[in-house]
Amino acid sequence: MTTLPRIMGILNVTPDSFSDGGRLAGPEQAVAAGLALHADGADIIDVGGESTRPGATPVPLDEELRRTIPVVEGLAKAGVPVSIDTMKAGVMRAALAAGATLLNDVSALQADAESLSVAAASSAQVVLMHMPGNPQTMQGLARYDDPVADVIAHLAARIAQAQAAGIAKDRLIADPGIGFGKGLEHNLAILKTLEAFHSLGVPLLLGASRKSLIPAISGPAPVSDRLPGSLALALRGAEARVAWLRVHDVAATVQALKVWAAIRG
Repeated sequence: MTTLPRIMGILNVTPDSFSDGGRLAGPEQAVAAGLALHADGADIIDVGGESTRPGATPVPLDEELRRTIPVVEGLAKAGVPVSIDTMKAGVMRAALAAGATLLNDVSALQADAESLSVAAASSAQVVLMHMPGNPQTMQGLARYDDPVADVIAHLAARIAQAQAAGIAKDRLIADPGIGFGKGLEHNLAILKTLEAFHSLGVPLLLGASRKSLIPAISGPAPVSDRLPGSLALALRGAEARVAWLRVHDVAATVQALKVWAAIRG
């Protein structure tokens, strides 16, 4: 029987995220949106209060806490599993106290000197993602001798560093970082050889929902018209046996995966 990836539903509480920034006016509306994603089939809701799109402006700690923690707390109190999408140790610490059970850090615990120790002191799962530099500099750093080998080597080093800090390997998840400091050719190379990332020895997460590689391949498409491409990418992840898919369109992704799995038997 085909094992389907688990679904991480994206809940951005930001005014400037590339896909859905500014859509949610306040904590109550955000919690309701998270509950709806969970009802649609999301296994965990990924709450983010700082955009990581290319060139995004960093958000002060107090503002990111204001945006995210009431939402994390509201969802956790409703019994919904929550992850926190942040590069700040202070947000990680507060989110864990509010009920989050997974830390999703696009910097792989490098952006904040305290992140490794915060993660190590918790029992949370941790997503380590590949990104050269930071969201302000990453696209200018999209240079690789071999994108697949280079990204795998970077993630292997981050996994080793996390373990050295006291984070057990069975708590770690690796994300190749589609669209983060990568051009179309780099993204395609990674997607074509996703299976190679199993050599890292940890579960894999694929986050490619609504990314700009879709119009780069298919022609102009605003973010709201990228569902077909997003589903194609999700099915590629399922084919490669990733453990997690991070998506905006939860119900459509769940439906596509169920049909795909039934065909495969």
